[in-house]
Amino acid sequence: MAQITESDRQQLKAEFDRHLDVGLHHGAQLAVYVDGELVVDFAGGTTGPEGGETTSETRHLIFSCTKPYAGVGLHQLIEDGRADYDDPVVDHWPEFADADTEKSEITIRQVLGHTAGIPYGEFDDKAEKWGDWDAVVEAMEEIEPVFKPGEQPAYHTFNYGWLVGELIRRISGQHVDEYVAENVFDPLDMEESAIGLDEDEEDDVATLSGFEMFDRCRDPSEGLGIPASESAEAFNDETVRRAVIPAANGIGTARDMARFYACIANGGELDGTRLLDEETVAEATQTHAETESDGTLSRPARYALGFWTGGLANDMFGSFSRERMFGHAGLGSIFGWGDPELTVGFAYVTNGIREESWEHAARVSEMSDAVRLALLDY
Repeated sequence: MAQITESDRQQLKAEFDRHLDVGLHHGAQLAVYVDGELVVDFAGGTTGPEGGETTSETRHLIFSCTKPYAGVGLHQLIEDGRADYDDPVVDHWPEFADADTEKSEITIRQVLGHTAGIPYGEFDDKAEKWGDWDAVVEAMEEIEPVFKPGEQPAYHTFNYGWLVGELIRRISGQHVDEYVAENVFDPLDMEESAIGLDEDEEDDVATLSGFEMFDRCRDPSEGLGIPASESAEAFNDETVRRAVIPAANGIGTARDMARFYACIANGGELDGTRLLDEETVAEATQTHAETESDGTLSRPARYALGFWTGGLANDMFGSFSRERMFGHAGLGSIFGWGDPELTVGFAYVTNGIREESWEHAARVSEMSDAVRLALLDY
């Protein structure tokens, strides 16, 4: 049985603290579940340039780490027999495409596996539109494929969420944020998690901060006071935080995220609560699409259904990455993964953003390695 000793925990804490001490971000959280037990729950730093103490309960924007939460909601509906992975989207959303067109062939499996062929959208860089659900649904109905559906894996940065979210609404009758709260977050006691803030809820989410290029070469602490990078700046806007963006504006903690991955890594069950059947978990977490050059990210990628799978160089799962591992990254040094062999759920969440994505991959991979080495040293 994998375990983390007190000595291992102290070494992990030293590694965690080092990232804060050298100024890589203001605040961070690291949480690890092993065999259903929370064995690591670190928090440190501050909630922003002028923020208070970061605790294990401090909520953060988790960006694309939201995607698996929405994906599991759709898996549940498929498991209940209300849809099938190979159903064309138009079976549940007739306005999505005209009959007998290439677009009408797009299936739910392709949406979950980033092979639908519609990775870009007109609203991707228009934050003022993200809170208008009717507008984004209409945009999805008007968009045309840039790749033949089912052929080219291409990361659907925002469109994944609009598509999965509207499918959940069409099939269940509930809006995606409500459905996921009721069927994913609440059953697992993920008390700090949500897709967007409610209207009457206090905006207590940690502030994102960015770095100018090469600040780290002079004095890393210089970069902590500047505005967030352009790609993240919009998410400090309260309006965006109160929108429902199922691919990008999940809010939560590392503890909640690690609990989610611990459940999936344990075959879909944790503490007597079952989110998915084991057969569904097996389908959802195996590789369905792989490419040497993703059509959006221009790098190697492996996609399960709503998750990424490991086993690729520099994929953030760590140097000991294996394809059986599954998880997802969010913008910045935010990553969660599950390992069914070790029954582990891992989550690392920070509020520091750099424009160079390789820096985040190296940082998270280092933390993943530290955890896995501790688990294997027993």
